[in-house]
Amino acid sequence: MPDNPRRAALYVRVSTDEQAAEGYSLDAQKSILEDHCLAEGLDIAGVYEDDGYSGRNTNRPAYRRMMDEIDSWDVLVVLKMDRIHRNSRNFMSMMDELERNKKEFVSCYEALDTSNALGRFVVDMIQRMAQLESEQIGERTKMGMREKAENLGSEPSAKETMGFTPPFGYRISDGSLMADPNELPIVREVFSSYLSGETMDSICYSLNRSGTLTRRGNPWNKYNLRNILHNPVYAGYMRWEELLIPHKAELAVSPEDYNRVQELMASKVRDPSKRNVRLLPTVDDF
Repeated sequence: MPDNPRRAALYVRVSTDEQAAEGYSLDAQKSILEDHCLAEGLDIAGVYEDDGYSGRNTNRPAYRRMMDEIDSWDVLVVLKMDRIHRNSRNFMSMMDELERNKKEFVSCYEALDTSNALGRFVVDMIQRMAQLESEQIGERTKMGMREKAENLGSEPSAKETMGFTPPFGYRISDGSLMADPNELPIVREVFSSYLSGETMDSICYSLNRSGTLTRRGNPWNKYNLRNILHNPVYAGYMRWEELLIPHKAELAVSPEDYNRVQELMASKVRDPSKRNVRLLPTVDDF
C-alpha cells in the first residue's frame, strides 16, 4: 500500500423508490464503492449521501457539503455517471472545478479515467446522453399527464385527481375530491362578500376577527384570499396548465358568479395590458 494513499470521497444518491428497487439503494451503492476503494488502495475520506434528491440540479445538501470539503479528498468516486449529475452543464462545471483543484473522478460502472483526454471526452459524451434520456423521460411524463387530463372529462369516475392538492374548502377522500363541511361555507361567504362589493382587506379583517384561520393556522391576507378567488375548483373545474377538468364535488360558487368575480378583479388592475381574465364555460356556452 502506498505511504500516502489517495483519499476518496464517495458520493451516493437515490431519488425514487424505483431506483432503490432496481439495485441503486444507498447501501448497495456504498458497498460497491467501498469494495472499489479497497481494491484500488484508496482511503475513504468521507461518504456523502443524498436520499431523495434529483440529479438534475445541484440543490443537494450532501453534494454541496462534499464540494465545500474538496480539500479533504483527492478523488471523487461514484457508482455511475447519473448518480452525480443528470445535467451536462452541471457535470462539466463540476469537472472544471475538479480540474482546477487537481482532483480525479472515477465512475465504477463506466470504468472512466479522467486523467487523459480520451477519458474526458468519453465522460462528456456519456453525460450528454444521460441528459438526453432525462429530458426524454420528462417529455414522456408530461405527455402522459396531458393525455390523462384530456381524457378525465369523459370518464364517469370522479376518483381521478392526478395528484391534485385540494385547496381550502375541499379534501381528498378515497381518491375523490370532496367538500369540507367546515371550510366550504367560508369559501362561499368569501365569494358572496366580494361580489357584494366588499374589499379583500375588509373580507380578511372579518375572517380574522371571527377567529377563522387558513388551513395552515395562519391569519388571512390578500395573497391567500386572492388565490381562493382565482381558483376554478370552487366553480367545478380543476386546472392543469391550460386544461380545465370538471369535477363532481360540491361547488362553492356557480361558474357564472366565478366569472363575474374574475371580471371584477380584472377591472381593478390599472394597467389594461395586465388584465388577464380566465373565464370558465357556463351553461350558455353549450
